[in-house]
This record gives sequence, structure tokens and C-alpha cells, in this order.
Amino acid sequence: MRRKPNRQMNLFTTVTNNPIARELEEISKIIDGNPGVLDLVYKDLVKAKRHDTGREGLTAEQVLRCCILKQYHQPSYEELAFYLDDSSAFRTFSRLEMGQYPCKSILQENIKSLSEETWEAIHSRFIDYAQDEEIETGKKIRIDSTAIETEIHHPTDSTLLCDGIRAVSRWLSAGKQLSPRPVYPFSDHTRAAKKRLMVILNTRKEKVRLFAYRALLSYAERVVVYAETAIPALWSLEGSDSLAAHGLASNLERAVGILRKVVDQTVRRVLRGERIPASEKVVSFFEEHTDIIVKGCRDVQYGHKVFLTGGASNLIMDCLIERSNPADSDRYQALLERHKEQFGRVPRQVSADGGFASRNNLAFAKGHEVKDAVFAKKRGLSVIEMAKSAWVYKMLRNFRAGIEAGISTLKKQVFGLDRCTWSGWGGFKQYVWSSIFSYNLLVLARARLAKA
Repeated sequence: MRRKPNRQMNLFTTVTNNPIARELEEISKIIDGNPGVLDLVYKDLVKAKRHDTGREGLTAEQVLRCCILKQYHQPSYEELAFYLDDSSAFRTFSRLEMGQYPCKSILQENIKSLSEETWEAIHSRFIDYAQDEEIETGKKIRIDSTAIETEIHHPTDSTLLCDGIRAVSRWLSAGKQLSPRPVYPFSDHTRAAKKRLMVILNTRKEKVRLFAYRALLSYAERVVVYAETAIPALWSLEGSDSLAAHGLASNLERAVGILRKVVDQTVRRVLRGERIPASEKVVSFFEEHTDIIVKGCRDVQYGHKVFLTGGASNLIMDCLIERSNPADSDRYQALLERHKEQFGRVPRQVSADGGFASRNNLAFAKGHEVKDAVFAKKRGLSVIEMAKSAWVYKMLRNFRAGIEAGISTLKKQVFGLDRCTWSGWGGFKQYVWSSIFSYNLLVLARARLAKA
């Protein structure tokens, strides 16, 4: 039977004087002060499985603490399992009992069980805690956006075709191993497709490149025909392997739909020379939810756009994860409304990046009793319209730049938010919210240590 909190800790548990260990100890106290979040974690852990029989498994508290360690130091699951076995500081923080040594698969299964809605609810609880502790008031906020990449390679038409041929061929080959053996035609063109891919990547002659593309498209179309023939055969399979066959059929149906889109965009772009809108492009065979993000004149990124609201305490108070590539100015009002839902009032002062600037957004902020609504770039707005004085404008503009440090910490230093390594659209949101929650815990711990 799974439990929520842990039993009383061992009397012989020791805490080192290392700075990281002190931060973990303070984070532990913060979690102990908010026992209600364990109910949220517990609901997700027992949602899909019975919890009144069998082994206990990790408690809700242990799962939450292990996830914090995972996002705080960004180890792999295998490395995390090693640290939980070897490090006394990590074992003390995660409240593992004597004889508990979770393996990487158990850690992954439990951590991935927490949904994005649960992470957002936990985040909201700790923002309320920050208000109660007078660490954050929410009266002065700063807004910015950033792009977080998904775990894909740089997409080209040739590599996407090769990915599709390889994946569909692998599933068709697996179907031939089932019992009874389904009947459908199949030839593995993976090696031939890879040779054409190498020609496309390395040749300098346009004629040779187009010939290789046509050959690659021919292999892709043959694979689609194989899959369309195999799908009904797999769905109709009966016997001990019927569940596996149905799973392969479902995978093939999804794969064929994506591969057809890749074939179509390759024909249009490479053979006909058409320009395809970003909204119609397929950029990944496996992470098909990935968007094409272009911010200003910077390099193209493949992932999702995320809007962040920070406070004077350096906490990330809100996060808005979007599909497609919406303009910053289109999300300014939504961010203020979300802030009002969290704090019960609009902020007194708001400082946002220049991309959020517009006269409509300024009018919206002023109409909702925001005293100073400043944008890093004026975009036709005067200083006196945004703030009560030039000094206030300059102060808030400099204040907004502080959120860049928080984004840098999240993305490039310790929390790994530059690239999401969890699969799927749901996994992307889980990864982002869990990283932000872990970051906020560290900010709260450091604020408490500074007060002590």
C-alpha cells in the first residue's frame, strides 16, 4: 500500500555543512511546511494502479523530492539512481529508508506519473506560501518570453523521410515476429534510403541531389503502401499477441499520416520550388507537436514558446506555455489576468520586454489600475504615458532586465530548460512546470537562508 508522507526519520541522520546540503535542508523544511501538496502527488500516483495491495513503492513525498533532485541537478535517471544510492545528502533529502534503492525505471515511472495540471497546482500552492512568508508580494512584476527546444534533430526533408522509412520499417518488421504471423508484403528499404540520404547531404550537384530525392520519395511511397496493407491485418489478428498487434497498428496509422505529410511537403518544396508556411510544415516524426519559433532576427528554434512572469523576489510566479508562435503582444493581457487570479489583484507596476509593447496593451493595463506599465522599447509610446516619471521608467526598465538572469539559470546553468528531454506535448509541459517549481524552491530556500 502506497503512503503519502514518510515515517519519522532515523535519529542517526546527519546533515553536512556543504552549501548545497544546506540549501536542500532548507528546501526540505519548505516542503514539510506545505503537506497539502502531497495529496496532489498521491492522486496522480494511484490514479492508474491499485494502491491497497502489493508492495508499498515510493511514497508521494519521496517521488516529489526525487523529482526536485532530478530537475535541480539534471542527472539522467541512471545517474539519479546512483546518487540516491551513494550520496547521504541526497538520501536524507529524498527521505529514503534503509534498504530503499530505487532503480532508474522505477524513478522514471513515478516521476512521469505527475501530470502538468498537478505541477501547476503545486506551483500555485508555493506561490501562496511565498506570499504568506512575505517573500513575494506580487505588486511589481516583470514579463518576458523565451523558446524551449524539444528533443529533435535539425529537420530537413531528407532526414524526415529517412526517419519515417526507418520507423515504419521497424514496426512492420516487428509485426512479422507475432504469432500467428500476419500476412502482408514487406521489404526493408532502410539501408537504401540511408544511402540516398548521404548523397543528398554530400553532393554539390543539384541534378544528383534531385535524383536522390526522387529515389527517397519512391522508397517512402512504397513503405506507405506496405503499412496501409499491414494495418488491417494487424487489427484483425487474434491470439496471444493481439494486444501487441493492435499497438503496432495504432503506431503505423499515426506514422503513415505523418509520412504522407512529409512526402507532400518534400514534393512541393524540393521538386516544385514552392514556399510552405511554417504552420503547415512537419519538423519531427516523433515530436510532431514541435513548433517553429523565430524571435526577432535570431536563429530559428524548434520547440515551444513560453511566457514567464517574474517578481521582485526572483520567483517565477507564472508560466504560459503556447502552441504555434504567438506574438508577445497578444499574450500581455492574458498574463495580467492570470496574475490577478493568483494574487486577487493586478500588480502596481509591470515591466515587460519590448515585444509586448502596444497602445492596446498599455490601455488595458491602465484601465485595470496598473500605475506604471513600462515596456523595454517604446514603440511609439511616450515615457509619461507608461510611467509617472522618467526616473520610474528607467528603474522599471532596468528591473525587467533582471528576469534574464532567472531565464539564464533555468536554461543554461542548472535546471536544463533550454531543451526538453521528455517526450510528447504532455511531457513537455510536465518538464517545464517541474523545472520552474524546482527553481522556485531554490529561490525560496536562499531567501530564507538570507533572513536567518
